[in-house]
Amino acid sequence: MKKLLFISPELPFPPQSGGKVKSMRLLESLAERYRVTFASPLKLDDAHHLAGFEARSPCERHFYSPLDVPRSARNLASSYLQRVPLNVKRTLDIGLQKRIAEVAHEHDIIVLDHYEVFPYLPADYDGVVVYHAHNAYHKLWQRYATLPGNPAKRVVAALEAARVRRYEAAVANRASVVFAAPNDARELVAAGADGERIYDTFHLGDDTQLSLPDLRFEDTKKKLMYVGFLGWEPNVQGLLWFIEDVWPQLQARHPDLRFDIVGKNPDKRLQAAVEASSGIRLTGYVADLQSVYRDSRVSVAPLLFGSGMKVKVLDAMARGIPTVTTSVGAEGIDIENGLQLLVEDDPVRMAERIDELLGDPSLWQQLQSESRKLIRERYTWQRLLSGMHATIAQSLKSHRRRSAGLGAVKAIHAG
Repeated sequence: MKKLLFISPELPFPPQSGGKVKSMRLLESLAERYRVTFASPLKLDDAHHLAGFEARSPCERHFYSPLDVPRSARNLASSYLQRVPLNVKRTLDIGLQKRIAEVAHEHDIIVLDHYEVFPYLPADYDGVVVYHAHNAYHKLWQRYATLPGNPAKRVVAALEAARVRRYEAAVANRASVVFAAPNDARELVAAGADGERIYDTFHLGDDTQLSLPDLRFEDTKKKLMYVGFLGWEPNVQGLLWFIEDVWPQLQARHPDLRFDIVGKNPDKRLQAAVEASSGIRLTGYVADLQSVYRDSRVSVAPLLFGSGMKVKVLDAMARGIPTVTTSVGAEGIDIENGLQLLVEDDPVRMAERIDELLGDPSLWQQLQSESRKLIRERYTWQRLLSGMHATIAQSLKSHRRRSAGLGAVKAIHAG
């Protein structure tokens, strides 16, 4: 059995975000075909989850190193001196880098899970390199730079977007295979990546929900729901916009309407906005999301910036909860606006579409049926992972042929 080294910028456990869900599912699936070693720095509260991760991990070996490099002006300046994007600096631990270098050449395949881990790839590694591009992250920085707010932060974000764009293209061009969502693939090619080595992947949700019975309009409450990590800036900014610009319109029409915001580590700005608003509740982390899904009438995903496919949207679609989102929230999903999702960027139009869903069982039923149908046909883990495995296997086969050819040439010259 071939050996594979999986390098991630953080522990993919507990799988409470779209990125961690994808990394964990991919890791488990790869371990069915390869002998896997896992390596990552330990950030934030990762160290507290090591026991839980290793109890579930299918890997033969694990390499970790605690790392705490905050996002600060000092570290930003240092990243410029080191000529790497800020998040690359915040992910690199020299000790872990040396440990990986000691074992890298034992492995036939190295998977780079995010662009931030590129420095862990030894310069002389000659096996198959798989770059799993979770997002085109430079787009996130670009969009953040266009939002109203502190002009200095906007300038920093624009500069960081340019640095990340160049870096992502460099990682893609070093890899043998690149997996990216179609919309992210287009951005990587525009940045200078070789499109010939890029293959489709997606961030998917919990497709086991497709086996659950349909929800019924009459069993729901007059309630909106949102699920996501509440310390992530795109989530925070989107919710603040929704609470300020959309929620007052809805409350004026529906004084009895409620809104549950589900997720951990809520930003202080978000806490303040919720405290100042009536009808909104921060529930904290909820282990069983079905308890939230069952009685919610509408799911909202008010994202103003970000990149890649949004798992919160795919999850709601898989469960059949009619969802209203922005064009950023629907990005990368092959939908027809008004059929599987309602997509609006204007706060007045968004409030109007939510209002329709609250009181129109026929529209509600249509979105439920069509969204589940789309997930079942296009966005399941089995279909996705089978395709990724076939691509990696083909790359490994091509690499063996090239290596054999180079060996023959060297033998001729030596003779």
